[in-house]
Amino acid sequence: MKRHFVSIIVPCRNEKGYIKNFLESIVSQNYPKENLEVLISDGMSDDGTREIIKKYQKKYPFIKLLDNPKKYTPSALNIAVKESKGDIIIRLDSHARYEKDYISKCVYYLNKYHADNVGGTMKTTPANNTLTAKSIALCMSHGFSVGNSYFRKGSAKPRSVDTVFGGCYRREVFNKIGFFNENLKRSQDLDFNIRLKKAGGKIILVPDMVSYYYPKATFKDFLKHNFEDGQWAILPLRFTKNLFSARHYVPLFFVSLIIFLFVASFFWYTMFFYFSLILGFYFLIILLNSFIITFKERDIRYLFSMPIAFIIRHFCYGFGSLVGIIKLLF
Repeated sequence: MKRHFVSIIVPCRNEKGYIKNFLESIVSQNYPKENLEVLISDGMSDDGTREIIKKYQKKYPFIKLLDNPKKYTPSALNIAVKESKGDIIIRLDSHARYEKDYISKCVYYLNKYHADNVGGTMKTTPANNTLTAKSIALCMSHGFSVGNSYFRKGSAKPRSVDTVFGGCYRREVFNKIGFFNENLKRSQDLDFNIRLKKAGGKIILVPDMVSYYYPKATFKDFLKHNFEDGQWAILPLRFTKNLFSARHYVPLFFVSLIIFLFVASFFWYTMFFYFSLILGFYFLIILLNSFIITFKERDIRYLFSMPIAFIIRHFCYGFGSLVGIIKLLF
């Protein structure tokens, strides 16, 4: 049986701290290297990332470094897709590492399920050994933070989903629905997969395909990241009519409700009652989930760090979405 030629496309910019782990996980893949190319589209990194890639490029000729002068992710992806030769294209992230059978399983399950895109479970891994980094990682794999995002929180069995991490596509998908939307500095993967589903495409999450992703390591960076993510849950509506799944808008509705009740409470005492009730119930849920995590991790410090992580995740994402609406309107 003819083996598929696979093109790995990778957007990258200033990933010096992570690019080596990524590349090691790629060169360790059990998929035949003669049927593989790795196209790293770099946004003109200036932190030493390019030098590391070039060292691997000399040793492993199937690794290629491409320039992405626009620097943003969607342009990086499109440059790599247009340069690729494979009949199967896998979109990977340089901020992650992958089990050695990830590529093999991508190809196998793409054919088994006759899918247009398959992806696996993303295990969120602390960026370092600090309590803050561990708390952020736990937050980003918890249902209270990510809702029904199965690639983040896991799934007991393969299932049809709206999007995946580390997606594996058939080349004809790009011929059918086009490339990544370069107007979207973020959320371009979600938009692409929504277009794929609308065109009748089949996206499958397979839990035994495993990758490891490193989120932000400090609460300051985590705050900024969620605020920007919240904006880019709304801003795509400037360029496309495709709505994301409901989980992306829950923080917006929650924060909007809290703000409305708080302002209204200055005029109607009853509103202050509802404001206190909803906020009190919210903090009760946070404390309950933090206590459960503390018990599982056997470290009392999580009782204090997890509430901070949850609050940043929900409120910064929600406020970001509010700012996104303002930018969208004005």
